[in-house]
Amino acid sequence: MGLLSSLPPHRRGGALSGGWQWSFLDVVWAVFLLAVVVFLALVFTPRRGGGDPLFVARSGGAAAVPPCAASEVDLLPCEDPRRSSRLSREMNYYRERHCPARGEAPACLVPPPSGYRVPVPWPESLHKIWHDNMPYGKIAERKGHQGWMKHEGAYFIFPGGGTMFPDGAEQYVEKLSQYVPLKTGVLRTGLDMGCGVASFGGFLLKENIMTLSFAPRDSHKSQIQFALERGIPAFLLMLGTRRLPFPAQSFDFVHCSRCLIPFTAYNGSYLLEVDRLLRPGGYLIISGPPVRWKKQEKEWDELQVMAVALCYKLMTVDGNTAIWKKPAEASCLPNQNEFGLDLCSTDDDPDEAWYFKLKKCVSKVSMVEEIAIGSIPRWPDRLSKPSSRVSLINNGANLFEVDSQKWVRTVSYYKKSLGVKLGTAHIRNVMDMNAFIGGFAAAIVSDPVWVMNVVPARKPLTLGVIYDRGLIGVYHDWCEPFSTYPRTYDLIHADAIDSLINDPISGTSRCDLFDVMLEMDRMLRPEGTAVIRGSPDVIDKAAQIAQSVRWNAQVHDSEPESGSTEKILVATKTFWKLPLTSQ
Repeated sequence: MGLLSSLPPHRRGGALSGGWQWSFLDVVWAVFLLAVVVFLALVFTPRRGGGDPLFVARSGGAAAVPPCAASEVDLLPCEDPRRSSRLSREMNYYRERHCPARGEAPACLVPPPSGYRVPVPWPESLHKIWHDNMPYGKIAERKGHQGWMKHEGAYFIFPGGGTMFPDGAEQYVEKLSQYVPLKTGVLRTGLDMGCGVASFGGFLLKENIMTLSFAPRDSHKSQIQFALERGIPAFLLMLGTRRLPFPAQSFDFVHCSRCLIPFTAYNGSYLLEVDRLLRPGGYLIISGPPVRWKKQEKEWDELQVMAVALCYKLMTVDGNTAIWKKPAEASCLPNQNEFGLDLCSTDDDPDEAWYFKLKKCVSKVSMVEEIAIGSIPRWPDRLSKPSSRVSLINNGANLFEVDSQKWVRTVSYYKKSLGVKLGTAHIRNVMDMNAFIGGFAAAIVSDPVWVMNVVPARKPLTLGVIYDRGLIGVYHDWCEPFSTYPRTYDLIHADAIDSLINDPISGTSRCDLFDVMLEMDRMLRPEGTAVIRGSPDVIDKAAQIAQSVRWNAQVHDSEPESGSTEKILVATKTFWKLPLTSQ
């Protein structure tokens, strides 16, 4: 009774019998507070039930995903200036990838521009594209006098020029060929840094050289978008604070034509990254600043001194173009050099390159001489001969042969039985989302296509084998958007799609199949094709999501000779415009 007796008399009876005496004012206040709580719950609680189409779609239902606003026709979730403008400028950090947190990216279908048409087919697209597919004239206005591009009627025309080669890429390639074996099959893979509209890489294609061109999203807005619309391999990328998403010793040459990268700044971090990427015996080509450039004498001197420290051989300085050759043997470091360059520690993996900070040291790489220029077979022999890096894979040589034969059979099945238009003018830009060692790309190498081979960053790092074969690709995590513009691929191939979103150790899902397929839709051109492989239950869910994103899809059995129970979804992205209509 101690606690009860401490209450006032009018509270004691209520505490024992529940006989609280409600006044009229109490009732009014209670009703008012209840109404406020219900109102706030309705307003601020996200709807995640049958009435929410995104919830239905994510759950494998068939509710339609809404279109994005017309202002989002060029949506780049991880290169969004609305986010990056708030970030640090140091080492161009703000221009690197910065993706929205899970659930923050807009869950909508990116519309095409109002005047969009099916792209001009390859190879005609190398020279002209539809103006209205990306109606941005800034480059034509600013760079037209240098031969980059110009606007003529319904088209943008690409004469093939560049800032350092205004007379055309063909003449520039001829000039470089005096010092670099660009026409003999010795070189196959190249990296063009700060590429503009990628005419250099485009005109090297006839020499059977596969150049991956990159540039950031910048004031020109759409240079990489123009390159991909032309059918040239290209990628949105910035050399800032992180390693580029490629394996070590992967490119036969690296090219910079007025790319304005300060190679010797930050203790030479950028030149050291180029060294990591360049195959032993490969070539570094720099045209423009700082090579014999007025008011950049200090930077030019530092570049030469640092190249000597790395034991690069200066092949020539022709006007404002300098060409070095990387030694074909192991690094000559440690040595006495004024930059303090030294080898990285033994625990450094030079192939680690997904959100990996730049290192101010020279990466130590195994098998240097075996994969050097001159040791690796010439193109096209290198495509079908396993390189020494294959031996790093368990049972690698046998797996290489089995994988190659498997994809030859599979591609034949795609073409003959599933109606996939590989080998026709309908398909030029191809992506393999789960490339492993490049077997799918190798099987279609005779078709008029190029393939972006993507090795998931959480899987074994096999991308070096792909480059040894003379193919190109990047590391990526498919729980994030890819660094490309909307409408840039004609065919996207996803083998074992569930493995792209599941943790390889625990097997649990890290993200949703819905989000991966929504990203595929963003990257696909209207009337483009998606080929998705997986277990029957995964493909059943994929088929429901395909309906939600307005794809026309069919589910097929896998190849009869495979003996597999997996299913194959083949889908076509419909051509719709705002307001929503099907063409």
